[in-house]
Amino acid sequence: MQVRFFRAVIHTLLVLITLVTATISGTLFPFGPVDMIPLMEVNDLEGLLNFLLLFPYFYAAWLRDLLTLLATRPALLIYGLEFSISLIFIIFCHEMGHYIACRYYRVEATLPAFIPSPPLISPAGTFGAFIKIKSHFPTRKAIFDIGVAGPIAGFIALLPVAVLGVATMQTAPPEQIQQSPIYFADPLLIKLIGAIFGVDLSLGIGNAFYFAAWVGLLMTALNLIPAGQLDGGHATFALFGGRLHHVIGNAAFLAMALFTILGWYFYSSPSGLIFTLILAVMTRIGHPPAMEMERLPQSRKIVALLTLLIFILSFAPIPVRINLNL
Repeated sequence: MQVRFFRAVIHTLLVLITLVTATISGTLFPFGPVDMIPLMEVNDLEGLLNFLLLFPYFYAAWLRDLLTLLATRPALLIYGLEFSISLIFIIFCHEMGHYIACRYYRVEATLPAFIPSPPLISPAGTFGAFIKIKSHFPTRKAIFDIGVAGPIAGFIALLPVAVLGVATMQTAPPEQIQQSPIYFADPLLIKLIGAIFGVDLSLGIGNAFYFAAWVGLLMTALNLIPAGQLDGGHATFALFGGRLHHVIGNAAFLAMALFTILGWYFYSSPSGLIFTLILAVMTRIGHPPAMEMERLPQSRKIVALLTLLIFILSFAPIPVRINLNL
């Protein structure tokens, strides 16, 4: 009982810390209106060493000034909370989809553990969350259901956030739009919602709900890549078996590497590099088999098509683009 209570306390603390870090990060550029970066002029190796040595001091002073700003500007704090609560809600629903499916199949798993990130280290203030599966998969169907339950639940959770973000998005005349050094490519879902509400996304000014949904879609797309033990990898293994799971995972890695090269060449964007590195690791990790590798029922193939549709709606080949001419 004491161990379970201690674990519950740890998980709760991680959620609260993530709420703080995501709230702060949500107010910062590129997701928020605050453009405060602790910089120090670096001209040579000595300057770089001084920067590294003094960075903790600059970071602490910067964080103090930012917290003071949030404490004195309630509207800014509310903006940050809109971002953080929306994003945490999306991530929590994703992980609870996995957890509930594990409980249904009596697969031992931990509660969702959030991973907070200090502001500036991760633009969103979090690296997401995870559950740890601590027992074997009983059946092929269990692998499939546990794998896809998270992305489906997370996608359903982000739908109202995305609608709210696009529906309340302010637009401006072209001559009043200030070009940003960072451009976020809209996934197909955002474009469809924009078309439904008659919002010209090229003239839109992003808000907290829009950016929370955008990050949620990015995480959904990453998790649904069919490689390793990502959610899409679970589904691919259950559908096609170990050999094709390996082949498809390598193909996904090559495709992402190609997108990374194209993104860097045309848009000076390193955004695909993280995905490529993750896939490089994931394709080297084998997938544990189920204790019973039975044939999947036809209904799971229909769910697989639904999951593929979610991936298509969430995926942007080059999600972040950099404008070096500004």
